[in-house]
Amino acid sequence: MKLAAGNWELFAAYLAVCRTSSLSAAARQLGLSQPTVRRQIEALEALIGAPLFTRSATGLIPVAGHSALKAQAETMEAAAQAFARLASAAADTVAGAVRLSCSRVYGVEILPPILAALMARWPALEIELVLTNDVSNLLRRDADIAVRLTPPQQEALVARKVAPMRVGLFAAPSLAKRLEGLDFPTLAATGLMIGQDRSETLADGLRQHGLVPPQRTVFRSDDDLAQLAAIRAGIGFGICQVVIGESAGLVRLLPDVTPAVGAWVVMHEDQSRLARTRTVFDALVADLT
Repeated sequence: MKLAAGNWELFAAYLAVCRTSSLSAAARQLGLSQPTVRRQIEALEALIGAPLFTRSATGLIPVAGHSALKAQAETMEAAAQAFARLASAAADTVAGAVRLSCSRVYGVEILPPILAALMARWPALEIELVLTNDVSNLLRRDADIAVRLTPPQQEALVARKVAPMRVGLFAAPSLAKRLEGLDFPTLAATGLMIGQDRSETLADGLRQHGLVPPQRTVFRSDDDLAQLAAIRAGIGFGICQVVIGESAGLVRLLPDVTPAVGAWVVMHEDQSRLARTRTVFDALVADLT
């Protein structure tokens, strides 16, 4: 397979079809016409010498065995986006794009005021905020900076530990009146706890602190924001960050139960040479500490 500079757009078309399962939807995503995307896919298939998609009831799906191709295309996409951010401003100025990755609840509930103050001071900054509970690959340049709840293991990363994420049991005021004063086994027996759907991280965390997870939960979701919304609405009681629960006017149940999860701000060591990335990194470390 011979690739030239002009072939990069073929991989963009391939990724768009992988993500949308449709030539038309991929075309809308890329701002192209459907025939153009079709020609790009056909050109890539001609270069590879094999079909890339098969038709199904749900649309176009990648041919089995091509998962490595998609991973390589995503790596190329991340590198292209990192190049564009790098070229968005001079290295010694606090201006241009910085891509920041964090969990959904951090990005919605914790970081906005920090970022608002930062951008008020440096108005030429552009923040790209990626909300994901997956760990962004900084070596692959999925993001420039990440706020993580697990320490980084890879070399070539700069990490600073910040204040741990303290969590507690909270309920809306209307529900808290019925639950205050109950110990955890009694609370769990009510069946009113907000739980997770498929993930076991919450149950594992309870066990680590000597608490038996409830056999029945009133509401289940693996999305932290959905859990928080359910607590606020009074559907049940649940676990959330202490700073969020207190600021939202929720009532703390069992104040002595305060598990803490470590938190780190991480960036690739190459990013420390850029004034804009270093400024955002330092601000996050200072404010989250």
